[in-house]
Amino acid sequence: MPLDPQAQAFLAMLTAMNVPETHTQPVADVRAFMEASAQLGGELEDIHKVEDRTIPGPAGTIPIRIYTPEGDGPFPVLVFFHGGGWVICSINTHDGVCRALANQTPCVVVSVDYRLAPEHKFPAAAEDCYAATQWVAQHTSSIHGDPKRIAVGGDSAGGNLAAVVTLMAKEKGGPTLVYQMLVYPATDYFIPGTDSIRENATGYYLTRDAMVWFWTHYANSEEDAHNPYMAPLRAKDLHGLPPALVITAEYDPLRDEGEMYAARLREAGVSVTATRYNGMIHSFFNLGSIMDQGKVAIAEAAAALHATFATQDTH
Repeated sequence: MPLDPQAQAFLAMLTAMNVPETHTQPVADVRAFMEASAQLGGELEDIHKVEDRTIPGPAGTIPIRIYTPEGDGPFPVLVFFHGGGWVICSINTHDGVCRALANQTPCVVVSVDYRLAPEHKFPAAAEDCYAATQWVAQHTSSIHGDPKRIAVGGDSAGGNLAAVVTLMAKEKGGPTLVYQMLVYPATDYFIPGTDSIRENATGYYLTRDAMVWFWTHYANSEEDAHNPYMAPLRAKDLHGLPPALVITAEYDPLRDEGEMYAARLREAGVSVTATRYNGMIHSFFNLGSIMDQGKVAIAEAAAALHATFATQDTH
């Protein structure tokens, strides 16, 4: 399918702004640009309550942001991990997405401000995300949540972290998770052989060189590439993981590794819905204010979460 006109307009805008390539810039500059860009997302959805807290983590406190929809609860909970290549972005850059998911599902969303690379390399981000998920499972009553209905999710590097947290929860004896929402997840430490990396190496927002830049900042060494907590596609056994929604974009270098992970989950007997958004680029899910397909994808994710939570409802 041709590139979606709204995606095309977004790419043209970046070209007109003369935004330098991610991999050519210092980390601090990319972070500052992404934080400033988050302000361009238009009006934020109203939500009943937003609260910032800090919780204990493996290396100090972890900031979290809790979104609570209208109603009495206890609500199901989505623990959300933002994208940004483990290097950039924050709970602020993903504020709009979290509000939309909390309202539309409806559920409590707990967005996790995990440690970023290169200051904190692998496995810091994964360990923070797992610790935050454990905290949520142990403190659901303090956030009007239901301990029997906890899901994890995220986009891009956040999708990677959500997949990793489900592996950790299985291997470390909990907590019990009922769903994983993986939006164009990074699942392998760079597979130069996938068609999507070759076809979409440049020109579609996320580039091959940017992915190398992200992975290089996150990894300590090439040995990390073989660790499933960094590259979940390398996990030998995916049996017993929670049902999954895997969203991919046609013009995204990460498209194939996301779809390969969905196929591996399915082969392991995990219930999977895999949806490719044709004509779309990486990050469209987070650009719903300017891309209609982003709104559609958020609605799909919220409906999938709602359906899963409804089957688990004990109230």
